[in-house]
Amino acid sequence: MMPYLRHLLVLVVCLDSFGECRNKHNTRERRWTGPVETQKHGTSLAKKPPDVTKSRRLKTEQLLKVDDHDFTMRPAFAGPAIPVGVDVQVESLDSISEVDMDFTMTLYLRHYWKDERLSFASSTNKSMTFDGRLVKKIWVPDVFFVHSKRSFIHDTTTENIMLRVFPDGHVLYSLRVTVTAACNMDFSRFPLDSQTCSLELESYAYTDEDLMLYWKSGDESLSIDEKISLSQFLIQKFHTTSRLAFYSSTGWYNRLYINFTLRRHIFFFLLQTYFPATLMVMLSWVSFWIDRRAVPARVSLGITTVLTMSTIITGVNASMPRVSYIKAVDIYLWVSFVFVFLSVLEYAAVNYLTTVQERRERKLRERAREQSLPCTCGMSHTRSMMLDGTYSEADTNSLAGYTEAPMVPEEVVPEKREHMVVHLSVSNESSTTKKKGIRGLRIIQNTHAIDKYSRMIFPGAYIIFNIIYWSVYC
Repeated sequence: MMPYLRHLLVLVVCLDSFGECRNKHNTRERRWTGPVETQKHGTSLAKKPPDVTKSRRLKTEQLLKVDDHDFTMRPAFAGPAIPVGVDVQVESLDSISEVDMDFTMTLYLRHYWKDERLSFASSTNKSMTFDGRLVKKIWVPDVFFVHSKRSFIHDTTTENIMLRVFPDGHVLYSLRVTVTAACNMDFSRFPLDSQTCSLELESYAYTDEDLMLYWKSGDESLSIDEKISLSQFLIQKFHTTSRLAFYSSTGWYNRLYINFTLRRHIFFFLLQTYFPATLMVMLSWVSFWIDRRAVPARVSLGITTVLTMSTIITGVNASMPRVSYIKAVDIYLWVSFVFVFLSVLEYAAVNYLTTVQERRERKLRERAREQSLPCTCGMSHTRSMMLDGTYSEADTNSLAGYTEAPMVPEEVVPEKREHMVVHLSVSNESSTTKKKGIRGLRIIQNTHAIDKYSRMIFPGAYIIFNIIYWSVYC
């Protein structure tokens, strides 16, 4: 009897434990699946209506009905042109290249349009934001940059693309792009120039009958970071324009323009080009104060300044495109080069005229020897020349090999002293003719006068050139 009671008691205990475990399991299920109703400080919270944009049960494709439509076609296909608004925020203007004639710009490009196929139900009227993965599944405008050389969408850490869809079907499509585009520059006033460049946007496939591209807020569609600055240029003005572009094979397209004007800073070129060229020209004038007989000094100075000017011209042209017209800096440098070269030619003329003058003096000495009276030579080492005063002053100076002595009678001279007496007699008529000829050629033969005139003519002409140059180009 006792064993049966023991077994019965064990069975009752097991059934009781099984019932408690089942109640705990039901309570845990109600905790996770049952409605949440809490009460705080005696006040119950109102139950929020469900928002489909926050639902975890629906996928993006199901919510936007991406699979229910053919997004290879534009919105309102075969209907009126779809308007696509554009606005741009310029983040940076990275570089301006004169050699390649282009510029590099980083910007935020935003498109606005309406696609009713992407509309969805939302009680809160809130938009949904997506990254670049959804862009590949829907229709977006095919805007490209006209005359661009290189461009890319930034992809650090992911692609810098944002897509925002509103419940009524309006779409905001934004991307961060860096583009390098061509800019037709005019260097006729370089480096005192201003350049106007433009970045052009256009639809590649859709004509104005299918897509109407326009600035969303007019001139306010373009915004610029105030911290943008360039080392060589001053940004003067940004503005927007738009017009139609025609292609003979495909038709008319809407084209948007981002225009900006840049003015070059002149101070860098003053230090690197204009001041060195001016100093070289002034250095070439130093030779006018050096003695004409110092041939090595004047020649080396002239050649040095010419070679330095050639180096400056070569350095400036190396950083510029090979244009077929004359630039403002070319005019200044080549005129300065001409001044330096003329200073070398001036000394060549001085040296030549000095040689001619010495040759004339040598001929005068030889002529004086031929016209002298016969004499007994070899009698004495000391020779004297008696001049009767009728010879010209220039002829007197040309007789460098003789010493002037007073006129004395032959009887006074002692008999033991051997001497040579030469009496030169030239008519007054011949002396007057020579004086007139020498006075007429005095400016040409006097090389000191050429240097003296060059000291005034060269600086004066260069100052006049600078006044005209800076008044024209500034």
